Amino acid sequence: MNVYCQSTLHQIEVAVESIIEIMGQLKEEDLTKRPTSSKHSIGELLSHISLICKADDLIAGGAGQEEMASFYSSKSMRTLAVMRNELRQNFHYLKERVSALTEERLIEETTSYWGVTYTRFEWLVEVTAHLYHHRGQLHAMLVHCYDIDPQVPMFE
Repeated sequence: MNVYCQSTLHQIEVAVESIIEIMGQLKEEDLTKRPTSSKHSIGELLSHISLICKADDLIAGGAGQEEMASFYSSKSMRTLAVMRNELRQNFHYLKERVSALTEERLIEETTSYWGVTYTRFEWLVEVTAHLYHHRGQLHAMLVHCYDIDPQVPMFE
């Protein structure tokens, strides 16, 4: 695996581990909290975060809208323990997939079902940005809406 993929996976792992640490400070009843009525609850956000590593890789691999709808509907995560496990498993899945990519495959472009075209390496960067984005949302929800400061370092 090239140094760029190793470094990017390391940053994904930093995000994953900090999210898991935040989850460790929550109670099951926190999952139903919904700071904005038309937006995700904490549990729905964590469920989404738990799937990002695999879902985004499937999209990068050419999965269509129906396949992704099926993937998401096949996952029903209702507890923090299940979400933590899913997040870890999906990170390891992504790490294995990226480790198998050759230089030629990394620069190969793929197009999402909604029309965005990236190289496979760009998709890996997108996974990083996606996780950090939602980790920031989670942190802001907890701190500003529920006065829960997880005191978890967000960066190394």
